[in-house]
Amino acid sequence: MRKQIVILDTETLGEDLDLSILEKFGDVTHYKNTSADETLKRIQKADIVISNKVVLTEEMMMQCPDLDLICIAATGMNNVDLDAAQKLGIAVRNVTGYSTQSVVQHTFAMLFYLLEHMKYYDSVVQSGLWSISGLFTDVSRPFHEISGKKWGIIGMGTIGQEVAKVATAFGAHVSYYSTSGQNTGHPYLNQPLDILLSTSDIISIHAPLNDETYALINENNLPMLKEKAILLNLGRGGIINETDLAYSLDRREIYAGLDVLEKEPIDANNKLMQIVHKERLLITPHIAWTSIEARKRLLEGIVSNIKSFLQE
Repeated sequence: MRKQIVILDTETLGEDLDLSILEKFGDVTHYKNTSADETLKRIQKADIVISNKVVLTEEMMMQCPDLDLICIAATGMNNVDLDAAQKLGIAVRNVTGYSTQSVVQHTFAMLFYLLEHMKYYDSVVQSGLWSISGLFTDVSRPFHEISGKKWGIIGMGTIGQEVAKVATAFGAHVSYYSTSGQNTGHPYLNQPLDILLSTSDIISIHAPLNDETYALINENNLPMLKEKAILLNLGRGGIINETDLAYSLDRREIYAGLDVLEKEPIDANNKLMQIVHKERLLITPHIAWTSIEARKRLLEGIVSNIKSFLQE
């Protein structure tokens, strides 16, 4: 009998991925999105479920007698009750490493946008102000080079290490803070958080969200940032207290680039949506992981997980 495969949120994977490769494993049912009250009905007769962010609870899994495998279309596994899955004999597989280069690239894209005041200079040209200025150049918003600057990295996992390599290639002096206190064997300066925040010109976050990192950056340490420092979060939403950051962005000249937020999509009443100095903030909608190549590698990882499970 052919396996029944259900994909719960294909829209998060992009319409340009060819998911037909999964049909060699069984009959595939696609859903663009799945709400909490739709999930159980959609997975109840499935042998294999593929989910990016749709939550799968113990109560749901208990009512799915044929469910053998859950493939998470991501690295993070917090949308599945792993203890319940183990108790029920349901295998759970995620995919790691597929988005490293994509996230590293987006880190620098966000940095350059803020560092070189791209929004401002684009508006100068598009509005016609440059055309009527009579000058061949415009230095009204000076910017710095990365070379010689201090770059602090919070979270020195695989992505943090790759960012460090590229930052070093640009001539930055890299230091880091290990959020676990144990990931310290790296050829860069290991610093306490307060020292890193107060001395770095650029700070990028590539850490997981856990008890140690929730609201790690907040009203108590945001004032430590140097004037004109750039803070980038490409780790997880919740690591930065967003209300505290909004206040700090309007209080003095610091800059922030966020690809992740505590609640996604962003609430209209989020304080970050209400700041006066909007030129100091760049928010992208959790896209750092989504390069075409990364999503293709993600699909390849899912296929590999299913294949290896069925061969066990």
